[in-house]
Formats: sequence, C-alpha cells, structure tokens
Amino acid sequence: MWKEQDNKLHRSLTFKDFKQAMRFMQQVANVAEEMDHHPWWSNVYNKIEIELTTHDAGNTVTKRDIKLAQRIDEIYDQITASEV
Repeated sequence: MWKEQDNKLHRSLTFKDFKQAMRFMQQVANVAEEMDHHPWWSNVYNKIEIELTTHDAGNTVTKRDIKLAQRIDEIYDQITASEV
C-alpha cells in the first residue's frame, strides 16, 4: 500500500526471490520510460523500496505520481500472482 509522506509516495514490496524482483523492476522501468517519469528506488535481494515525487512541481505528489503508482501496483499484482 502506498503511503504519502514528506511530499512523496512510498511503498515497500517483497517478492519471492531476486529474479522476480528484477523482473518487476524491468517492467516498471519500461513503463517509467514511456511515461517519462522515473522512480527513486532501491533493491536488496527480494525487497524493493520505491518513492515517487514530481521534481518539476517542486518535489510534491502530482497526478503523474499517482498514475505511475497505479501502474506499479498492476505490475506487482501481475508478477506476484503469476508465480505463486
């Protein structure tokens, strides 16, 4: 679940393993490129931390962040459901 804090949307995600986490990151990277809106994120093994904010709007949460968050949720649900 996304939490808005310090003018950012934040979400922590856990995956089955490192390969599943990397598959997720690649799919999100493709969507981020299409949207020209890139997340700050970090990965350690099967855990990913993501923050979204719009720098051009003064580092606040905008509709662009919300739209990317929704796409990220869709990708997460698809990847984790397909490999139970």
